[in-house]
Amino acid sequence: MSNRVPEEVIEQIRSTADIVDIVGEYVQLTKRGRNWFGLCPFHGESTPSFSVTSDKQIFHCFGCGAGGNVITFLMDIENVTFQEALAKLGQRAGIEVEVNAPGDSAPAISKSDSQLIVMHEFAADMYHHILLNTEEGQAALDYLENRGFTRELIEKYRIGWSLPEWNYMATALQRKGFSEEELTASGLAIQREQGNGYFDRFRGRIMYPIMNESGKTIAFSGRVLENTKQEAKYMNSPESPIFQKSQVLYNVNHARGAIRKNRKIVLFEGFMDVIAASKAGVENGLATMGTSLTAQHIRAMKRFAQEAVICFDGDDAGWEAAKRAAIALNEENFKVEVAVLPGKMDPDDYVRENGSEAFKDQIIGKPHAFIAFAMMHARRHKNFQYENDLLQYIQEVLQLLAGRSSSIERDLYIKQLSNETGLSEEAILQHYRKLENKSIERSRPPKEQPVNTQPAKRSPKKTTSLNRAERLLFSHALADQRVMEKLAAVQSGMPFISEEYQALYVQLLGFYEEWDKADFHKFLETLQDPELRKIVMETAMTERDPEHSDEEIKDCIKHLEKHLVEQEINLKIQQSKEAEKQHDLKRALLLAQEVIALRKSL
Repeated sequence: MSNRVPEEVIEQIRSTADIVDIVGEYVQLTKRGRNWFGLCPFHGESTPSFSVTSDKQIFHCFGCGAGGNVITFLMDIENVTFQEALAKLGQRAGIEVEVNAPGDSAPAISKSDSQLIVMHEFAADMYHHILLNTEEGQAALDYLENRGFTRELIEKYRIGWSLPEWNYMATALQRKGFSEEELTASGLAIQREQGNGYFDRFRGRIMYPIMNESGKTIAFSGRVLENTKQEAKYMNSPESPIFQKSQVLYNVNHARGAIRKNRKIVLFEGFMDVIAASKAGVENGLATMGTSLTAQHIRAMKRFAQEAVICFDGDDAGWEAAKRAAIALNEENFKVEVAVLPGKMDPDDYVRENGSEAFKDQIIGKPHAFIAFAMMHARRHKNFQYENDLLQYIQEVLQLLAGRSSSIERDLYIKQLSNETGLSEEAILQHYRKLENKSIERSRPPKEQPVNTQPAKRSPKKTTSLNRAERLLFSHALADQRVMEKLAAVQSGMPFISEEYQALYVQLLGFYEEWDKADFHKFLETLQDPELRKIVMETAMTERDPEHSDEEIKDCIKHLEKHLVEQEINLKIQQSKEAEKQHDLKRALLLAQEVIALRKSL
């Protein structure tokens, strides 16, 4: 949260922006009683569990736990900082908020990164202008139009042309006041080997800007007009502080709305496939930037949808990449389908040969289920007249079925395997069960779990009396600053046991040092971690008894202290057993006496 924005301005924006109106732009809401309900935009669901409360100006999903106020909703849905969300809401209310003012205590990006983005935006504008408005760009414009690019599409993706001169862009950037260090860091220019001056990285290429989720240019991919052996067909920006290929998904800034509308992502291999699909009217396409699908990509995709259609090239490399991506998404609980292109076609080939409607209806509109595609993949280049090929095919399919399919899917695909191979369903089912048992064994956690070094990340867990006590205690602390003084007097120094509530306790201490009164909305806005915001929302909705708050607080502290003692008892019992095994009877007896004393204290 930025200290640069006056608190009265924040409060004015918060009170002016109606959460029902803002959320309603992203979620179709229906009023039921006093609240509004819809499908949660933060996780896939078929039954509405997402609630918006107008009088409290909060939202909460009973399915995934997401929650907050109008500012944090915009932070999560748009993946922007507090200050950026505030600026967006302020703009609607006619209140100007400066984003990333110099000296902000928590800027969204560093000053140096901001300069790199400014440089790329300048370059993108210049390349785009040269393509559309100069004689030097006419040949490239003719090439694009012959490939089916309309003026609207060129402007949408800000496509441009880099002049074939050696240092046109480098000189222009230096004239704009950018330093040599910034030129090098941007990747737009390369220092000459002799050290005297710079030359442009991109020369004589059609320029495709790579944009971040906010629509700001962070990199480029440049394509030559004519393929030659001397030059690579495509040249990409090097990785930089603002561009990491393992994290960037192309077209998020354009596709976000269509993805939420369709509740589905169409994943392509490259950015040119996304543009080709857009020409055909498929607007919910994303692509990686020349890398395999990473965990960071999948985390980003999860924010928008839980269903994905993979549409990769029809050659062998495309099939292999599609299988890897499908498995990775399936393991992260995506509903995965694969759209298969015939022959060795890519999306652009198919659209130009068969037309936009055929691509939308026959390819994207009729994808194969994950296991069905896996069976097609496993059948490729195999001859069932050879026993080895036959057994390998069955093994590959069953390995994917094990642990990933319902009983109905299992029976369906085992019957299909039996029909294809001539082997009995009973024999295939018997082999499947062996593989499934191995899969279950592998998925079981080890007896000793490693210490989790990533705080504030929670996994679904059953609500226990300990959870309830922590939640109720933190609810009191959140509502009354004086409660924190009572908690500070707890003997152990840390009144909470779980990592999540320990992290929140520390954050709340810092909040009360800065602000002199409890404010749920203000505290929520200081939290950067969406998982912590979920817990705070659950906590804030906990029913408290204001007339007996002292008794509730004492009961909660007593329950948590009791849990700590029980933990210590279990630890000492274990230590005592270890001492006996080592024939250290004196230590074992001492530990046993300590256990007795601790049990008496309970």
